Amino acid sequence: MKISKRPQPEGGQAPVVQRVRIRYAKRGPLRFTSHRDFARAFERALRRAGVPVAFSQGFTPHPKISYASAAPTGVASEAEYLEIGLREPVDPAALRLALDAALSPGLDVLDAVVATGSGLADRIEASRWHVELPQVDPEVLTKAVAAFSAAEQVQVERMTKQGRRTFDARAAVIAIDVSAPSATPSGASDVPCAILELVVRQVTPSVRPDDVLSGLRVVAGLEPPVAPKVIRLAQGTLTAQGAIVDPLDADRDGATIGGR
Repeated sequence: MKISKRPQPEGGQAPVVQRVRIRYAKRGPLRFTSHRDFARAFERALRRAGVPVAFSQGFTPHPKISYASAAPTGVASEAEYLEIGLREPVDPAALRLALDAALSPGLDVLDAVVATGSGLADRIEASRWHVELPQVDPEVLTKAVAAFSAAEQVQVERMTKQGRRTFDARAAVIAIDVSAPSATPSGASDVPCAILELVVRQVTPSVRPDDVLSGLRVVAGLEPPVAPKVIRLAQGTLTAQGAIVDPLDADRDGATIGGR
């Protein structure tokens, strides 16, 4: 379904008349899509769907797309966000359907709203994560989590774009709990699988679930025998009660077509 019949302008001079914020998911094998590969796939989807995206100025104009706190490669997510600038107004519902149809299954567009108010990045304060640890006994994980929670600091190392850095993985963790799985991933009742639930504050450098697992190794010697399965369930603003509010909610409450 094409949502615009007008061709893209040459040179990128058309101004932004509407901004739309999108929530999308990375599921199944598509969780291994890197951020760069997703960006390319999304730009192709914009072209196939006929989205009237605005372009930057200059000799090499680029579509006006901004991403907010993308999940690491290999991590599944139900709550990834981006914003696009458009040169003509569109119906967000039609935009969502057109983009979802143009993307591969597993890269799923879940929501689209007209942007209003503060910037999208300003509304990303924390993330909720679900981490499955096959072949880890829940009691062992519970003891490791208790040691992590009791520590004032848990220093871990990670290679970043600026080189190897050491930082505190404890301070950013708002909540950390262990829950019993309803069934093991293999379906075999004799194979243990511990479930780690995390709420992590957005900080610099970012603290990711693998950093928390590194912290559990530091404080308790926990070494998962197989790679964990990590899913980001939510990200957004943080309430005083520790709940995470979808950053699109504020837009949805007062959004109008053509809003700035």
